[in-house]
Amino acid sequence: MTVTQPAATASQVRAPLPGGPVWRIFGDVRSLLLAPELLLLQVAHPVVGAGVADHSNFRAEPWPRLGRTLLSLSTVIYGGQEAATAEARRLIGVHAGMKGLDASGRRYHALHPEAYHWVHATLVKAPVDAMRLFGPGLGEDELAAYYREMRDVGRVWGLKEHHLPPDWPSFLAYYDAMVADRLEANRSVRDVLDALAAPARPASWIPDALWRPVARAAGRVALFVTVGVLPPVLRERFGLSWSPRQERRLRRVARVVRFLVAPLPVRLRVALGGVLARRAERRRRARAASA
Repeated sequence: MTVTQPAATASQVRAPLPGGPVWRIFGDVRSLLLAPELLLLQVAHPVVGAGVADHSNFRAEPWPRLGRTLLSLSTVIYGGQEAATAEARRLIGVHAGMKGLDASGRRYHALHPEAYHWVHATLVKAPVDAMRLFGPGLGEDELAAYYREMRDVGRVWGLKEHHLPPDWPSFLAYYDAMVADRLEANRSVRDVLDALAAPARPASWIPDALWRPVARAAGRVALFVTVGVLPPVLRERFGLSWSPRQERRLRRVARVVRFLVAPLPVRLRVALGGVLARRAERRRRARAASA
């Protein structure tokens, strides 16, 4: 069983609406701080990890891959119904041929619903965690509305109704069970941690002498935040240490982020998502016109 192609009509699947909870929360700049953790959680699923290890150039080119991922996500969240459905179809086509045997000899297929749903689940949870740590958190009603819209995003991506927990408490139970019982330390997890510890140059024209000090500082911060926000059971499983002193430091960092971002209007907090969505839509239309 695999993920199906998304339906084309808005009555069957619905992309997030401008100004709605997903539009406000998902692309908030504070959510970007959890992007490395999100990637780590995704590849810790055995199917996703095997697919990335066998079919991705992440180890050689982490920045271009991250850029493509941001373009894709922003298109689905901020691009509108037509662009979101087109991007979902493209993603399913890209992943359709990703299959094989993992390092333990287990067969995998990138479009298996469990793996595809887990990727969606990490995208649901990370912005909520970011708002709790770096922002004011979400009220019960806002959280329920956010989750309803993110369920629609899952349906846009081709997940069936029965793949998606019906409400937030059910989602949390599913999420916690996946973390406890399904995620593993694998080659892709190690690759992501290595990439965080020593970030590669984002562009070849940047001199090594200039990039090295920046990379060391950026790597320390990214790895620190990522390890700090991981579920404790995964820190132990991945062999990552975390102390009470580090936890206090993370809380201080979070207070600084809240202080800096809180005065910004929502349109500025989510501006990057809109810019990326428009860029992706221009590229999609250019490809369609040249086909």
